[in-house]
Amino acid sequence: MHKAGFVNIVGKPNAGKSTLLNQLMGEKLAIVTQKAQTTRHRIFGIYNEEDLQIVFSDTPGVLDPKYGLQEKMMDFVKDSLQDADVFLFIVDVTDKAEQSEFLIDKLNKIPVPVLLLLNKIDQTNQEGLEKIATEWHERIPKAEILPISALNAFNIDIILPKLKSMLPESPAYYDKDMYTDKPERFFVNEAIREKILLNYEKEIPYSVEVVTEMFKEKEGIIFIDSIIYVERDTQKGIIIGHKGEAIKKVGTEARIDLEKFFSKKIHLNLFVKVKKDWRKNDRDLKNFGYR
Repeated sequence: MHKAGFVNIVGKPNAGKSTLLNQLMGEKLAIVTQKAQTTRHRIFGIYNEEDLQIVFSDTPGVLDPKYGLQEKMMDFVKDSLQDADVFLFIVDVTDKAEQSEFLIDKLNKIPVPVLLLLNKIDQTNQEGLEKIATEWHERIPKAEILPISALNAFNIDIILPKLKSMLPESPAYYDKDMYTDKPERFFVNEAIREKILLNYEKEIPYSVEVVTEMFKEKEGIIFIDSIIYVERDTQKGIIIGHKGEAIKKVGTEARIDLEKFFSKKIHLNLFVKVKKDWRKNDRDLKNFGYR
């Protein structure tokens, strides 16, 4: 008997969705930072066992969109609420339930099992955790509640067996040697964007999009040319930094991660270009993969 299905990970920004996906997959597929809106795309992580395939879907955090890019991000979330066999609803225990009304309403209406994960339990005590669990049980009565710490891998090993019991009998949806639906260039773009999120402050990381124009392997070395797009000339100067030191740091850190990811030597060239107000331009958003 083979089981397979789609398990969609949903939650607010910074709840720990991408950290959870990486833990479940045993592989860093999604970039992770402390900043909100780190995840922009919907990412599939395909977990395989001999008699099991789970297609995990990581999504952007639910937010009230203020401009075109955020509207496209929320479209990915809405798509994820339509095609799941099981939902993993991850909740930061320090957040108020009232702040998740959109998801609570949707999950209560959809006739799909919900595993509600109370994340970051190291930030509360036993009494507080029990109170939080009771509140969430009242909000989503059908949900099975499990306390976890995605960052510290606490209780993560319990999730896969639970999901296996909840999924239907089905053949695999993807080849068993696949572990994601995204191409290599996507992970290059994300690795670079992660380092920008970590190395720059204020609006700069949110004004950036990365496009890899060349990805070519030759004699065991992967040669990569990537463009960092910003919205204004002043941002271009900040990204490059004094004597190019800032962009050099981003390139070095991204290259180190990419060499681990691809298990090959990487030669990475970064360029910076201005594409004015791209986050609000439908054509630019479509060209960047936000349909």
